[in-house]
Amino acid sequence: MKLLPALLFAPVVALICSTTAQAKVQTQLVEYKQGNSVLEGYLAYDDATKGKRPGVMIVHEWTGIGSYVQQRAQQLAKLGYVAFAADIYGKGIRPKNPQEAAQQANIYRSNRQLMRDRATAGLQVLQKNTLTDPRRIAAIGYCFGGGTVLELARSGASVAGVVSFHGNLDTPNPNDAKNIKGKVLVLHGAEDPLVPVGQVLNFAQEMDKNNVDWQLIAYGGAVHGFTNPEAGNDKSQGVAYNASADRRSFAAMRQFFGEIFR
Repeated sequence: MKLLPALLFAPVVALICSTTAQAKVQTQLVEYKQGNSVLEGYLAYDDATKGKRPGVMIVHEWTGIGSYVQQRAQQLAKLGYVAFAADIYGKGIRPKNPQEAAQQANIYRSNRQLMRDRATAGLQVLQKNTLTDPRRIAAIGYCFGGGTVLELARSGASVAGVVSFHGNLDTPNPNDAKNIKGKVLVLHGAEDPLVPVGQVLNFAQEMDKNNVDWQLIAYGGAVHGFTNPEAGNDKSQGVAYNASADRRSFAAMRQFFGEIFR
């Protein structure tokens, strides 16, 4: 195995995939910083694709970077994107249970500027990657990550678009939507108890008031976490996998990318 440090402005600390000569998707752990905090993201790209290509930053669920977001990064790499899973929590901070996850998520939900700063640091890693076309970058997020990429957009980040999968839509700074430069796609579970109708309506008003190019797709029968098979199948818990909504939402994201990456 061989490291490819020239691909990144920050040092690559490990090459954790591509163990055969036939492998096309390369993956790397990438150490970087936001202020004095050390973060560790996950990069995936297809080495069979030549030249610059669109980049997609992914923000993890409240459990932090793990196998789920890594699989999503690899999935996007196979489609021809440079995918970078940003680390909001910090290197080595990987919650082991819902209580720890809630504690970590609340640090950033209660400090939206810190949330934005951490997301911006990850975006800069992707922007500076030599394989990335900096004019064609999107940010997507799942659950906690969905709310995070919306805050990134509200900060005025230079992204062509953001996609939230079953993410929180609330913000203490609704007027900041005037800073949004790209398009917004929200993929929402129609029965999500953690993102109730009132929050959806407030988000719609926020977007319309600030003339944002936005769309929201609600999937009937879907609750929170509908894209993650590890969420189980019990809707009564408020979090459950929905294969149909997972498939449809991924297709909607791909269609959205086809529009913003022209």
